[in-house]
Amino acid sequence: MIEIAFLIRSLNYGGAERQLITLVKGLDKKKFNITVLYFYSGGALEKDLQDIGINLICLKKRDRWDVVGFLWRLVSHLKCITPNVLHGFMGTSNLLTIFLKLFFPSTKMMWGVRASNVDLSRYDWLSLLIFKLECLFSRFADLIVVNSHAGQAYHLAHGFPANKIVVIPNGIDTELFKPHKEARARVRAEWNIAEDTILIGLVGRLDPLKDHPTFLNAAALLCQERKNLHFVCVGSGLESYANELYRLCEELGISNKVIWAGARADMPAVHNSLDIAASSSYTEGFPNVIGEAMACGVPCVVTDVGDSAWIVGDTGVVVGKQNPEALALGWVACLESDRSVLGLKARARIVENFSVKQLVKQTEVVLWRKV
Repeated sequence: MIEIAFLIRSLNYGGAERQLITLVKGLDKKKFNITVLYFYSGGALEKDLQDIGINLICLKKRDRWDVVGFLWRLVSHLKCITPNVLHGFMGTSNLLTIFLKLFFPSTKMMWGVRASNVDLSRYDWLSLLIFKLECLFSRFADLIVVNSHAGQAYHLAHGFPANKIVVIPNGIDTELFKPHKEARARVRAEWNIAEDTILIGLVGRLDPLKDHPTFLNAAALLCQERKNLHFVCVGSGLESYANELYRLCEELGISNKVIWAGARADMPAVHNSLDIAASSSYTEGFPNVIGEAMACGVPCVVTDVGDSAWIVGDTGVVVGKQNPEALALGWVACLESDRSVLGLKARARIVENFSVKQLVKQTEVVLWRKV
């Protein structure tokens, strides 16, 4: 049996966090003994792993500068676990695996890279430093798993070693994310959206990379042409940025057309409530929310960034990034198509190409090779 430990910052809502949980749930427990270590407590997704009996260890990091005590606790726990594989998820966790190689020279250190074409100018000095250190130390990792072809190309261009990178696309739980009429009706009733009203949604944290301004400007354009529609933004973020978006809504005159739903735990129901799922991001890796919406039978209109176009295929509409006019026209094209047919094709594409079974199988293969 392989002893594998995953290391991640938190178990809060997020694409990487959800994907970790999906992978951990799917791995064969007869082949792998699994531990998940995480920096900060209180994550909303902790219960998902507790419910299936996964060994969870919170490292109780107090803040950014709690370093020495945090590292002592991390090393102490790993000495008890003695993992064959330590799998980091994202920047800081990845870098820690290289430091930990000093204490665990026989442990295979595996990186999980979840982004592509990141605009580092929008982040603080520490994020920039972490990325530069990742580029510098990536050659010391035993294996680097990226979840998108766009992410692979981006990191190769920044010096990551080609012989250590493997692409394993995210897996979508098609038993959880599936068409559900009752869930659709419940969420729309909560938001006071009639069944004959078109609801277009953007699911994603309130982050500049998701480009909510383009989404909102496109919404304003479509509102000039059509009356019976509403928009919803699902996700949370910094209050200061959220306030900027609220002000933009007011300036565009669409505040009464946009619902700000915040973070939600019932994402299958949220996706089902939509008539069109939109992604206006100007950079992506493998956006889970697109695959999840498609699995629920919802057609998608997405910007041509990361692997978004590859995921959607011929089941939706792909437009240029940072172009509200193109996004609005994409919505019109989708509305004028047979959305029920597009929805069926969208779900079939996810089931055939991006299942949890495929994610788990590919991950297990590379784990066995490394150990």
